[in-house]
Amino acid sequence: MTRVIGLTGGIACGKSTVSQMLGKLGACIIDADQIAHALSEPGKAIYQAYVKHFGSGILTDEGCLDRKAIAERVFACSEEKQWLDSTAFPLILEELKKQLAEAQRAKVTMAVLDVPLLFESGWDKLAEESWLVYVSEGEQLRRLCLRDKCTEEQALRRIRAQMPLAEKLARAEVAIDNSGTMAETRRIVKDLWKERIHEQFA
Repeated sequence: MTRVIGLTGGIACGKSTVSQMLGKLGACIIDADQIAHALSEPGKAIYQAYVKHFGSGILTDEGCLDRKAIAERVFACSEEKQWLDSTAFPLILEELKKQLAEAQRAKVTMAVLDVPLLFESGWDKLAEESWLVYVSEGEQLRRLCLRDKCTEEQALRRIRAQMPLAEKLARAEVAIDNSGTMAETRRIVKDLWKERIHEQFA
């Protein structure tokens, strides 16, 4: 039987790092961002829906989706943001469920749903338990500014646009503190992996 884990985290908290660690331990990673990217390729479902809605003005010269042009339209109008979410999310969810079913048929030990908006989307209901990767707000701010080369004001705006970390912590069954060294985080993840695998086969 496949153990299904929902993995999420605040922006710049290290969710992707933990996801990679779990993948190396043997988990099947189902990445919502990768699914969204694949479905946005020319001719795919999200691509077709966006072009039909926005027109060819959101395409680059090469015929790919221009993410900057889409963002400008979406952030300028809340109705467009609602349309985008209501269009993209079901398409991503359909593919995510398909990949999860394939993993379960293959009887993988653990399937990890790597989803940035796990709680906001309600997709945590697909998992047996939710794991949250977090750091303190000060550390989150420092890492985001460093990673994206943005000002503190810009970084704070992006952090506050998300569900508060305190709310995510209250909803997660497992909280992974990623404020230490890489080796410390790897040890936490390895211990969790061993615990869950042991429980599964006990």
